[in-house]
Amino acid sequence: MDTVHDALRDGATGSLANDAMMLMPDSVALRAIPGIPDIHPGNDLAQLLIEALRQRDMPLHDGDILVIAHKVISKAEGKIVALVDIEPSHEAKVLAKEVNKDPRKVQVILNESTRVVRAVKRPDQDEGTLIAEHRLGFICANAAVDESNVGAEETVILLPQDPDASARRLCERLEAAFGVRLGIVVTDTFGRPWRMGLVNVAIGLARVPARIDMVGERDAFGRVMSVTVPALADELAAASGLVMGKSDKTPVVLFRGIDWQPCKSSASELIRPQQEDLFR
Repeated sequence: MDTVHDALRDGATGSLANDAMMLMPDSVALRAIPGIPDIHPGNDLAQLLIEALRQRDMPLHDGDILVIAHKVISKAEGKIVALVDIEPSHEAKVLAKEVNKDPRKVQVILNESTRVVRAVKRPDQDEGTLIAEHRLGFICANAAVDESNVGAEETVILLPQDPDASARRLCERLEAAFGVRLGIVVTDTFGRPWRMGLVNVAIGLARVPARIDMVGERDAFGRVMSVTVPALADELAAASGLVMGKSDKTPVVLFRGIDWQPCKSSASELIRPQQEDLFR
């Protein structure tokens, strides 16, 4: 894998990268795409990605998957809220006092949520957390309302209105530009209830399967698997975090060498149905 990664890192798109992939068919290469400018509302993100790839002589190949941090999509789509424009409700003010948050930010969180699962602030925290069910169905901290990497003070960024649709539009533009079959995974960073630390997860998909159903197949020892369904999209999202630095301005990661079949997919397939939720 080091050989493949080094070839891609150095910008090789010819024989070295291709030979490495042929010699190591079970390997996966990933590389953050450099040169993507700061994104502003109304920018043509697809065109900016096409130009960044072409300027660095990085043509996309058939079967490539691009994993994209949602913030560049959200910015291009104008999903940015200035807190000065927000008038907090009584509910927002009560919750804000409980978790020591700006009530305007709490109002934005409520606007993006279908319900607040829990409001908590530990004694060692300056600001607590609202665990909320986002309107898209994801349960996460603060309904994914975030202040990091927005580019302006007292401003927050939201998830795209429809991340799957955003992924499909980008995929269609990039496929047309490079004449290849592609997949897109849109990500956000979530915490985990029973584990420390943050990982990227899939919140939008185009063509990439959300899950791979291996039920009925046999494991390495011949045993029939009955519940094995890897979350391929989340695996790709998490892996992208290895090269998608929070301060590096590298919001797009190219994956090459993934064995996958295109399909009609949605990130909602990764949300556990309510009837299977043992903790609701």
